[in-house]
Amino acid sequence: MQTTNIGIIGFGTVGSGTVRIILENSDLIKERTGIKLNIKGIADLDIKTDRGIKLPKGTLVSDANKLIEDPEIDIIIELIGGTGPAKDLILAAIDKGKHVVTANKALLATDGNELFSAAQTKGVYLGFEASVAGGIPIIKVLKEGLSANRILSVYGIINGTSNYILTRMSEEKVDFDAALKEAQELGYAEADPTFDIEGIDTAHKLALISSLVYGIPLSYEKIYCEGISKISTLDIEFAAELGYKIKLLAITKISDGDVEMRVHPTMVPVNYMIAKVDGVFNAIYVEGDAVGETLYYGRGAGDMPTGSAVVSDIIDIAMKKGSSYHDPLRPYGNARIKSIDDIESNYYFRFTALDKPGVLSRVSGILGSHGISIASVIQKGRREGEAVPLVVLTHKSRESNVKKAISEIDGLDVVSGSSVVMRVEGDED
Repeated sequence: MQTTNIGIIGFGTVGSGTVRIILENSDLIKERTGIKLNIKGIADLDIKTDRGIKLPKGTLVSDANKLIEDPEIDIIIELIGGTGPAKDLILAAIDKGKHVVTANKALLATDGNELFSAAQTKGVYLGFEASVAGGIPIIKVLKEGLSANRILSVYGIINGTSNYILTRMSEEKVDFDAALKEAQELGYAEADPTFDIEGIDTAHKLALISSLVYGIPLSYEKIYCEGISKISTLDIEFAAELGYKIKLLAITKISDGDVEMRVHPTMVPVNYMIAKVDGVFNAIYVEGDAVGETLYYGRGAGDMPTGSAVVSDIIDIAMKKGSSYHDPLRPYGNARIKSIDDIESNYYFRFTALDKPGVLSRVSGILGSHGISIASVIQKGRREGEAVPLVVLTHKSRESNVKKAISEIDGLDVVSGSSVVMRVEGDED
C-alpha cells in the first residue's frame, strides 16, 4: 500500500470539502487506487473555528511554511486563493521539490506561465483540475480523454453566479439588480460580485482552457471580456421571441491558424442543450475533429464538487509520482490570437428609434453599406413620432464592420441612446 502525505494550505470552504472527502472516502480511494492519502498537516490563519471535522491533535497549524518545509509531505494543496501569498507559497513548495495542487484560476491565468515553467524545471506536477468548472473533470477530459482530437471549438457556461442571475431574469422577469441581490442573499454571489458579473472569473478559466487545447501561452490579458450587468429583461424577452436564450459564454475556437478567445453575453438557440443549463450549474461543449460534439455538465462550485476535483488531482499525482513530467500547458505550434475586431458572428441589435416613415430604411442602409445583411426585424409598440424598440438580427458579419455601423447609427437624429449589441451563436455557425 502506497502512502502519500499531503499538506493543505487553506481550510475554508474548498479546503473543508477536500478534507471531508479524503477522510470519509479514504477506504474507497484505497480500494480503487491502492493509495492511502494521509493528511499530514493543514495550515490556516484561523485554527480555532470549528469546521465540524475531527482532526488529530496538532494537524492544524497557522504557519504554511511548516508544511512546505516538512520533508515527509509529498504534495502541497493551495486553497487560499488570490494572487499574492498564494504564488509565493506555490513557488516555495515547487522549489522544495513538492508537487502542488491548486484551485486558483486567477493566479494561474495571470502567472501560470511562470508557475508551470518552475514546475517543469523541478520535475514536479502542478494539478489544476479544480480551477475550472468545479466538479466537472473538464481539464482531464481535454488533457487526456480528447488528446487524440484536434479541438475545433469550446463553448462554456463556467460561472454559476452569472448563470443563476440570467436564469432568474429569464424565468421570473426580475431585473438584473434584483436577481443579483437574491444571488448574494443565497450565497451564490460575493459582496463584491465584480469578478462574476463582469466576466473576469470566466475569462480566467477560459485562459486555461485555450492554452490547454491550442498550445498557446496563457494569455488572459488578450481575452475579450464583457459581463452581464447591462443585460435587460427587455433583451431577454426579445431573445425569447426570436427563439434564443441569453447565456454568459466563454468561447474559444480556431480557424486558419487563429485562436478566438472571448467572454460575453451570447444568444444561443433554445433547442441547444447548453441553452437548457440553468441556475448555478455549469456546462462545457467541446467539439473535436474525431469525437464530434460532446457536452459536460455539473456543479461548477461549492465545497464538495470543487473538493472532488482537488482530490482527483491528488490521486492522479500520487499514481504518477516518479514518472517523467510533461507540462500540460507547454506552448506548442504557432497559433495566433485573433483580435475581437476580426471575428465573425451573427448579431442582435436593439435600437431605440423614432416610429416614423423612413427610419428602418436609414438603419438598414447603413448596415448594408458596411456589409451587414439583415436576417429578421422586430418593431414593437407602434407610437408614431415616439421612440420605440427596433430589433434587428443579422446574418454572419465581421465585428469591425459592426462597430463602424453601430457608431454611425447611434449618431442618427432618429435614434436615441446607445444601441444594444449582442453576439449570436448557432444556426449559421
